[in-house]
Amino acid sequence: MTQTFDFDRIIDRRTVPGEKWDRYAGRDVLPLWVADMDFAAPPAVLDALRARVDHGVFGYAGAWPSLVDAVVEGVARDHDWHIEADWLVWLPGVVTGLNVACRAVAPPGAGVFTATPVYPPFLATPANNGCRRISVALEERDGRWVWNRAAVEAALDADTRLFLLCNPHNPVGRVFDDDELEWIVSLAERHDFTICTDEIHCGLVLDPARTHRPLAALSQVAARRSITLMAPSKTWNIPALYCAFAIIPDASLRRRFVHAMRGIVPGVNVLGMVAAEAAYRHADDWRNALLEYLAANAKHVTRRLNAMPGLATTLPQATYLSWVDCRGTGQDDPTAFFEAAGVGLSDGAAFGMPGFVRLNFGCPRATLDAALDRMQRALQTA
Repeated sequence: MTQTFDFDRIIDRRTVPGEKWDRYAGRDVLPLWVADMDFAAPPAVLDALRARVDHGVFGYAGAWPSLVDAVVEGVARDHDWHIEADWLVWLPGVVTGLNVACRAVAPPGAGVFTATPVYPPFLATPANNGCRRISVALEERDGRWVWNRAAVEAALDADTRLFLLCNPHNPVGRVFDDDELEWIVSLAERHDFTICTDEIHCGLVLDPARTHRPLAALSQVAARRSITLMAPSKTWNIPALYCAFAIIPDASLRRRFVHAMRGIVPGVNVLGMVAAEAAYRHADDWRNALLEYLAANAKHVTRRLNAMPGLATTLPQATYLSWVDCRGTGQDDPTAFFEAAGVGLSDGAAFGMPGFVRLNFGCPRATLDAALDRMQRALQTA
């Protein structure tokens, strides 16, 4: 019998400490900003965590064989990418992986490329590691965010050592197609750089006509030049359990990455690893139900936002995030404007693109509609 899941249930997150809701503690503001969802984790994950807690001993632990097998099998099942167990390097988070990749392959002063808008740690990673950031903006054309290939090629220089790619893309929600990925690999070959891909949203493709293709799965050339970062955290809503992994097929690159971790990267949370195994093995039915719910939310929020005066957005192919152009509102600070109206959004300036906001629709429809109603009233009375 198919199990049903109630994503309409309102869970009061104000009763426990948490970044998303604590930001507006004591204020009537609905938080649709940071990228975690307001849904309970899958029952299979909760059951596995309860069983591990009931054991009562929390000694040091590395990744065990059945966990490794679950990840290898999950990547093959979901992305038709057949990886080897020894390609895996375990991490407490994808952001850690971005910085380790930079430290491993880009010496101080080297160029590190990333497109904007992008998840803010991409913008901080080069400076964190003494490197130069090279950025070119994605462009919105006919409802689709795309690369300005000529501008990217012109921006790369002889000292570019790393290309930071976000795919599926946060915040614009693109699932880049094979042609785009192959173009990036061709750049890496010509300019001799490594590609580090944040694929943390790979399990959240909402468009049934699309599938996520890991860049490293394209070819042996792509695999040799790639560091792929994944985690169960976004798909199964377990981000604070801190479990992620890098997939690095090339042995030499993998050794450099592991060496760069030494002395600065802690081990992975044992409960995060327990949750990861349960998610990959037993929570696909929950994820499929979630994707249906999020896809409906995506269409709903896109329709409503595009009907509001001064706003424009595109339908995301993946993630639970809407990237909203507010430049038509005449508001110098749209984030502050909507916060005053009772809706907490992420400021596009932090993503390298002022005048935009990011809206998280990973919440019950009632919460989403309440926030959208507040935004609409604020725009109509401005």
